[in-house]
Order: sequence, then structure tokens, then C-alpha cells
Amino acid sequence: MERVKEILSVLNEMFPDAECELNHTNSLELLIAVMLSAQTTDKSVNLLTHNLFKKYKTPQDYIDADIKELEMDLKRIGLYKNKANNLQKMCVMLVDQFDSKVPSSQVELESLPGVGRKTANVVLSVWFNVPRIAVDTHVDRVSKRLKLAYNTDSVLQVEKKLMRKIPQNKWSETHHKFIFFGRYHCTARNPKCEQCKLRHICRFPNI
Repeated sequence: MERVKEILSVLNEMFPDAECELNHTNSLELLIAVMLSAQTTDKSVNLLTHNLFKKYKTPQDYIDADIKELEMDLKRIGLYKNKANNLQKMCVMLVDQFDSKVPSSQVELESLPGVGRKTANVVLSVWFNVPRIAVDTHVDRVSKRLKLAYNTDSVLQVEKKLMRKIPQNKWSETHHKFIFFGRYHCTARNPKCEQCKLRHICRFPNI
């Protein structure tokens, strides 16, 4: 599809080095960072995990922590009580069922408390190099504005449509480029329409 080729070409020109902006050094840190990023900016998560990952090194460390203390460690981000609870439960399952290691399959990742399809896709793509397109708010918005999906499509429908239209070997990199485009250019409010090279494609060029 020519429109898809044009979109990918423009985004590659704009964001040739787009990659995951969540700081991490191993699969556990990545998994936790993605879990914490729900309804929170990557910048806020990185500020929090700078100290969190120094304090807690293994799943057992999170399990051994008093839940109130863990809540306080996460307090600067949204939904911190729920996230602390899910984080601790997730680590219990890692220890009990996966030998304290982050699993590398979609089904096993999604079996973990607090881990949905988007989080699993990010971990698979970024850490395990499995081709995936994780649909967050940025990817969802950009896909719909650029007419790659309908406004009424669910997140799963958007993901499936992108997987059909974009070559599999470009899924992971396109995921990051869509995020950068949505985060820094095609923003929810005040998008940079006047200077957008994809304005002629956009469903809402005069937002």
C-alpha cells in the first residue's frame, strides 16, 4: 500500500533512531517499567525507577518488601497502590512458576498480574526481539488519524490492522516511530499540523 510506504518513509526520516525510552538493564526492570508506565509518562517512570531499581534487584526483593513501603516508593506516579499490589503479585508468580525469570512467551507474560497485551508486546519486542506492535495511546491516536484504522476500532483491532498493513520485519521499529510521532509531533492536544508532512493523509488535518 502506497500510503503505508509514505507514512513509514516520513517517520523514518523524522525519527530514525526511535527506541524504547524506559530505562532498564534487564528483562525484569523492563517489565516493571512498562507496568508502571500505565497512565504515566516515561519521564516520570524513569525518575522513579532510578532509585527503585537500586533498592530492589530481584523478584524476591519486591516480595519481601512491606506493601506500604512499596506503595511509598511508587507514590509519585498515578495508581501507585494498584501498581504496588500488582507488582508484588507479579513477582510472586515469577518466583513460583518461572524460576524468578521473565517468561518469553505472550501467553505466559499475559498470565502475570498487571500484565496486559500491550505490556507483553513491549517486553517481547524490546527485550526478546520478537516482532510485535504494542498499541498504546500514541499508537492508537496516530493510527486513527492517518487512516490506518477507524476511530471506532478497539486497541486490539488497531493492532491487528497494523500487523496486516505493515511488513512484519518493521513491526517493532514502527511501534517506536509511531510513539515518537504521537509523543513529540502528532500530540493529543495542539498537534504540529502546520509543519506535518503527512497532513494530506490525516483524517483531522485542521485540529
